[in-house]
Amino acid sequence: MKIGIIVAMGKELELLLPMLENPAKEVIDGLSFHTGTVGGNVVVAMQSGIAKVNAAVGAVTMINNYHPDVVINSGVAGGADKSVNVMDIVVGERVAYHDVWCGPECPMGLVQGLPLYYEGCKTLLDKLPVRDDIRRGLICTGDQFIDKMEQIEKIKGNFPEALAVDMESGAIAQVCELREVPFLSMRVISDSPGASHNNTKQYTDFWEAAPKQTFEVVHKLILSL
Repeated sequence: MKIGIIVAMGKELELLLPMLENPAKEVIDGLSFHTGTVGGNVVVAMQSGIAKVNAAVGAVTMINNYHPDVVINSGVAGGADKSVNVMDIVVGERVAYHDVWCGPECPMGLVQGLPLYYEGCKTLLDKLPVRDDIRRGLICTGDQFIDKMEQIEKIKGNFPEALAVDMESGAIAQVCELREVPFLSMRVISDSPGASHNNTKQYTDFWEAAPKQTFEVVHKLILSL
């Protein structure tokens, strides 16, 4: 199987690349793609950059040039629910936009002609380990760094079941929907604005702790395919 992995930031890529055996690098349209193997699978990894446009451009370029069987988006997210703790891993059974508004005839988050919710790849979901720190649910995406409870409350007013918020999953999910490529988002929680008014220190301490949990889960997941 050929598996594409997209991350947003260099810190995330640094945690991801050590899992690749026989690594190689190729630059296409200014984007760097890192190829290698994990078990019997071919892996293509790339850093897209932050937010929806960067994520979409990265996903399109990866799919057009490498034709992965599945795309995994991994990295960090903010917690959107009091039940989610820093260092928990949220896996997107569904992904939606929290900042898309196409007019009063459409529900919040819907891009006309496309689903409101993008479903996570069932094959990958079925192979995830059952652990207390792995939560399955809704990830919401928007072009904002969410750091205040008031922002979370607004998002949950439209998506009360949201567990995490990020800036890339929805865009990659939309590209994968259009190109008919299965997709899954796996995010480790770096801070929890849904549980605290002061999450800036959480975010700083998180990077100092060099979180590897989500990439270890990705590694085990790939080995199981």
